[in-house]
Amino acid sequence: MKLTKTKIFLTAVALTAVAFAGCKKFLDVNQNPNATTFANPAQILPSVQGAVAHAVSYPYQNFGNFYSQYWTQNLNNSQFRGLDQYTTGPSDFDRSWSVLYSNAIADTDSLIVNQHLPKFQQYAAIAWLMRAYSFQMLTDAFGDIPLKEALKGRDNRSPHYDAQAEVYDSILVFIDRAKGLIDVTPANPYKPGVDDLLAGGDMTTWLQFANTLKLRVLLRLTTVNSAKAQAGIQALYAETPAPAFLAKDVEMKWTTTGGNQNPLYAERVFLNTPNQVASSTIMDRMKANNDPRISSFFALIGGQFVGTPQGSFIDSPSTKSVSRPSTKVLSATAPGRLISAAESFYLQSEAAARGWGTGNAKTLFESGIKANFATLVLTPAQAQAYIDDPAATASKYPVGDVNTQVTAIITQKWFSLCGSQGFEAWCEQRRTGVPALIKSQASKLGNDNFPARFIYPQAEVTRNGNFPGVVKIDTKVWWAK
Repeated sequence: MKLTKTKIFLTAVALTAVAFAGCKKFLDVNQNPNATTFANPAQILPSVQGAVAHAVSYPYQNFGNFYSQYWTQNLNNSQFRGLDQYTTGPSDFDRSWSVLYSNAIADTDSLIVNQHLPKFQQYAAIAWLMRAYSFQMLTDAFGDIPLKEALKGRDNRSPHYDAQAEVYDSILVFIDRAKGLIDVTPANPYKPGVDDLLAGGDMTTWLQFANTLKLRVLLRLTTVNSAKAQAGIQALYAETPAPAFLAKDVEMKWTTTGGNQNPLYAERVFLNTPNQVASSTIMDRMKANNDPRISSFFALIGGQFVGTPQGSFIDSPSTKSVSRPSTKVLSATAPGRLISAAESFYLQSEAAARGWGTGNAKTLFESGIKANFATLVLTPAQAQAYIDDPAATASKYPVGDVNTQVTAIITQKWFSLCGSQGFEAWCEQRRTGVPALIKSQASKLGNDNFPARFIYPQAEVTRNGNFPGVVKIDTKVWWAK
């Protein structure tokens, strides 16, 4: 049933795009023998992007917002109690796996296999980036995953799993292949148009996306392989011309129309009792910093912003009223944000703070805050007032060592990604340990452990003969602190 819903949704996205629209050999280890040659790229690209945006918006978004302690279970309901108890099982992660493997990644093949044709090149470049983005989501969630044998179609229904370090190496290759294809010439007659649902065919934006994604991937290695992260980032900044990074959000703009609604809202909020409410972990820290973004992330309840401790459904009275996520982050039109301008600036700030990238780390840090305020339709004056507010300690770039500065950057990133990039916030928390989370009152994990990964899906457990075995939810992924 879940797969059927996903297919229907993706078809709707593709048909909507079509209605408005009027190199080197592909990696042998990743060749899908069922890929379509000479397909219509204007029909395939919207489907790929729709699948990626669907995954970003739901289910990765929901898991991430709970595990980052932005949201917790409504005291009166039970839909997501397992997320606060940390008792989710294999079947809970089926869609997180399938929507990317079966839809997003598989559909990129028909664009990439034709990348030697001029009319396919820019589409193939975007496809490489969607593939890189999807594999990073998968490996950041599950750890070791199939990559080399993942797309053999009927030739291999039991792909072997690749180590996460090898997956990361492939992701970097995918990004570089995309960059090698991108043509930013405005007159290129073969670039996408409105069939590019994320950037409208602006290939300059896609080049910036590639650089920003590469910076994200490399910074993820800081704990597990700092030397490799440093070398990769320094090489990126040494490129000619100098790399430009995103200064705007790249996102799917969902609508109020049927299958094009934000999927988390459509399936878990619309016509249902909302189960997500504000966690006091984020709420208390925003209040302590006089953070005006609180009204953009959460709704008033009884004239106040009220959070509740993570997992407090276990012993709190059901009569307690708690703020719900605002319509800016949870509604039919809440965007599916792949990378935000704020995240881009924070990534650059961290690279500069570590001495690996150019630019002023403090200026870039404050640019991240300002970009987030702009995304939330708050004014530049409000952003500056927050930066200048003596009580807002989280808005101040510190004087101190690298660890102190990186902690400040990741803390501010955690605030900025609230509700809209929950999965990425959780990834960064696992990488750095920032911010310190509070044990859920409903946790059934011992030793004060927290979720550290997704559980491999039931379909892999039962169907893949090369399934490597069950891994517990509190087992850290390769790059985690």
